[in-house]
Amino acid sequence: MGREREREVQQYTVEQLVAVNPYNPDILPDLENYVNDQVSSKTYSLAANLCLLRLYQFEPDRMSTQIVSRILVKALMAMPAPDFSLCLFLIPERVQMEEQFKTLIVLSHYLETGRFRQFWDEAAKNRHIVEAVPGFEQEIQAYAIHVLSVTYQKVPRAVLAEAINIEGLSLDKFLEHNVANSGWILEKSHGRGQLIVLPRNEFNHPELKKNTADGVPLEHITRIFPILG
Repeated sequence: MGREREREVQQYTVEQLVAVNPYNPDILPDLENYVNDQVSSKTYSLAANLCLLRLYQFEPDRMSTQIVSRILVKALMAMPAPDFSLCLFLIPERVQMEEQFKTLIVLSHYLETGRFRQFWDEAAKNRHIVEAVPGFEQEIQAYAIHVLSVTYQKVPRAVLAEAINIEGLSLDKFLEHNVANSGWILEKSHGRGQLIVLPRNEFNHPELKKNTADGVPLEHITRIFPILG
């Protein structure tokens, strides 16, 4: 029966197993292996990871704190999506009080509030947690750039350097790459050093936001108001 079950599992992807029977504890080992696969292949499946965390609620003795830690690190890498909070909601409070999870919660708070200097300092003290997942630094840098790009039209070099934790020649190369590939523009500022002009979007240039309500152009709405009056 065990071998038959193994052959049956191998015929389905993990996503299919989750879709067919998400509360079947027999798929727990497959989901744990899938977390490790996500780490090694730099892929991500929130649905599968949430399913595993739910199964851990029903099977607390089978919980692997190493796997849970990796799930939370992957969720941090998905910001600005709310994945970290969704995962944390399914983790018992007694587990959250363990040191590694308290650290990840602090890191999440720093990211959510845009306190990047504190984030990188804390991450540096806990490399054994975050460096267990390849690509962590690059994904957080991408998130930091996202935050800057929806906040600023132009950002000083020093502010960017602090947000992405890169400086010197490495920052020069990073800037060159984004000027060539992401539409960034470098400017000299009197007394403030180098400025990076970030691509225009509806957040850093509100005038680009479409003035519509439920898909109706604003000019049509203004024509209707005198009639209603």
